[in-house]
Amino acid sequence: MGLGETVVPVTRDPGAAGRAARALFPADGPIVDRMERPAAAAALERTAVAVPVVPEGMRLFPRPVGQNGSPRAGGRWWDGPMTELRIRAAGPEDLDAVLAFWKTAAEGTSISDGRAGTERLVARDPEALILAERDGRLAGTVIAGFDGWRCHLYRLAVHPDQRRNGIGRALLAAAEDRFVALGGRRADAMVLVRNELARQAWAAAGYEAEEQWRRWVKPLV
Repeated sequence: MGLGETVVPVTRDPGAAGRAARALFPADGPIVDRMERPAAAAALERTAVAVPVVPEGMRLFPRPVGQNGSPRAGGRWWDGPMTELRIRAAGPEDLDAVLAFWKTAAEGTSISDGRAGTERLVARDPEALILAERDGRLAGTVIAGFDGWRCHLYRLAVHPDQRRNGIGRALLAAAEDRFVALGGRRADAMVLVRNELARQAWAAAGYEAEEQWRRWVKPLV
């Protein structure tokens, strides 16, 4: 999934897959298979052993849940009203809204959480700060920084009212696609130990904690 693409939910529709350049097959979130320019019949056969088919550039949203967090009775991943999710890079004109958004949606604070710091980020790497928008409003962010050696993820944040709707996964997919295009081979993220919700989200996206490492910090200013 690239920047500037629109994400829309689709149903189990082999016909739609047959019109796509590429189809993805998710299993409870992770992508387990993909087909290049699949015929509808081939996609139908694949869904018989996998799960709903998703044309490239589109992703399913999580199964609807009840108040207790369990799957809603009779609910399917694509049930309920949904609107398109737009993924794009942030520009200088977005920074005030991003900083305000982080106060609501992000866990923890950083000395870089200021106008000057975000301006330097966008000026140095215009595609590093990735936004997710729904109905024209900011719904999520992630910073995908690549220094030519390593791929680093920061500030993965989703608005509390928009969580459990696939926004975090869509942002990470865009970030990972960016890293691969730049030649990156592995992505890492800083995750607060006390943030259990974030730890679960990163684990669900395929990331693993490396307990043998510790972050060492020295303030420079």
